[in-house]
Amino acid sequence: MYRYDEFDHAFVHERVAQFRDQVGRRLAGDISEEQFKPLRLQNGVYLQLHSYMLRIAVPYGTLSTRQMRRLAEIGRRWDKGYGHFTTRQNLQYHWPRLEDVPDILAALAEVEMHCIQTSGNCIRNVTADHFAGVAADEIADPRPYAEILRQWSSIHPEFLFLPRKFKVAVTGAPADRAAIQFHDIGYELKRDASGALGFAVWVGGGMGRTPMIAHEVRDFLPEADLLAYTEAILRVYNLHGRRDNKFKARLKILVHEAGAETIREEIEHEFAAIRGGVLRLPDEEVRRIAAYFAPPSYASRAPRSAATEQARAANAGFDRWVRNNVAAHKVPGYAIATIALKAIGAVPGDATSEQMDAVADLADRYSCGEIRVSHEQNLVLPHVALDDLKPLYDGLAAAGLASANAGLVSDIIACPGLDYCALANARSIPIAQRIAERLADERRQEAVGPLKIKISGCINACGHHHAGHIGILGVDRKGEEFYQITLGGSGAEDASIGEIVGRGFSTEEIVDAVETIVDTYVAHRADAAEPFLDAYRRLGPAPFKEALYGSA
Repeated sequence: MYRYDEFDHAFVHERVAQFRDQVGRRLAGDISEEQFKPLRLQNGVYLQLHSYMLRIAVPYGTLSTRQMRRLAEIGRRWDKGYGHFTTRQNLQYHWPRLEDVPDILAALAEVEMHCIQTSGNCIRNVTADHFAGVAADEIADPRPYAEILRQWSSIHPEFLFLPRKFKVAVTGAPADRAAIQFHDIGYELKRDASGALGFAVWVGGGMGRTPMIAHEVRDFLPEADLLAYTEAILRVYNLHGRRDNKFKARLKILVHEAGAETIREEIEHEFAAIRGGVLRLPDEEVRRIAAYFAPPSYASRAPRSAATEQARAANAGFDRWVRNNVAAHKVPGYAIATIALKAIGAVPGDATSEQMDAVADLADRYSCGEIRVSHEQNLVLPHVALDDLKPLYDGLAAAGLASANAGLVSDIIACPGLDYCALANARSIPIAQRIAERLADERRQEAVGPLKIKISGCINACGHHHAGHIGILGVDRKGEEFYQITLGGSGAEDASIGEIVGRGFSTEEIVDAVETIVDTYVAHRADAAEPFLDAYRRLGPAPFKEALYGSA
């Protein structure tokens, strides 16, 4: 895990002092809210429906237990005793008082955290695969490269005032768990024929009002050219990106309107001019950063655990949790455990301060003191010995965190929606809760199998509904909340944008509609092993439309 150097410490503490002065001037009335807005956004402070909101950066989703305990303390001391984990691998507090925000930032700085570039028209928090460094299918750990990009992009003078926000994701495995094709830039680690490490480069993806899948502009970029190529992309965007219309200001619009090949040629031209200069990554620097992400000293263990297998045979709940929440680890005798923040009836992504403390304690005991935040609004313990899975499960159960539904139909992604957000048209949280409650039966969920439902309260798509197998978008219809359904989306390596199936559904109708879609899938799939996405792509929308709306 990366540790601050002297520059990082000084820089973050100076920003806290600077913002403390800015908040003081705002509270004294010396500057207006309009004058204060760009200052607060540079420090992760939004103004939502009922209060300010503070967004904390969790670079590439990696947290230490010390940091998690501090997040718990902040929620307890300065908020309402909980935090909300987001689809950007960040954490949000929805109820801080503005006068307390400088103290919160100071408390974060003590544990090497901040809120810089979590908002505004800049390069946002760089995200990565939440299984990074431990996944069995991984080619290389993407986190050192995400950290290099974070350091390079922080307060980059050329890119602090971009046409619009800019998002970068890095994955190290063929199975894309970072949704790189829905980012402005997506990097996929790979090796060339000689075994050298580099990246496939995807450009121009995004969700929101105009969802688009990124274009691959380079099949292989050498490792040493990561920063130079990123800078080339940003320069092309900064030069040509629309500043006259925020709805057309994202890189995806530029790529769409100019054409992917034209943009690729411009990037390559810019890259040729700067390649090999000061932005070339020295191998020793890459290795220095990579050393921060060295794996823990794993004890030698058998590849199977008799104790765990016996516990699974004796405890149906534990067996279900292992099936759904435990993934293969690259080290024999270990596993990756997902903590689903999706208990039936709970708010997706929310964790209380007590739960955060409990996760920190369990991570110290069973995961080498390391925690991950996933873009699916769950937490991950990446270093769990197979022998420790049952005591970990018992500890999670005691904290109300043992939901065995990771990847299933009740593991719903949802943005805060109209309960909090000033941009939202409709509520997301109550819809997610009601759908989960309707489909709560564990045997039914397992019979349905993996199925991703994603809900956004507005077209900005913070709930990633475009990439949902079943996507739900809240819309306003003459002052009433309605919900539009899309089917067939995917944020994985087979990325696709969900297709609208028809007219929207009212608040009263939407849960029945989702259940109808699930039942139609189960009735029409080739067999119990055919995933929803495969079935939809084979069948097309017709049987789902007929089930929802009747025959034409």
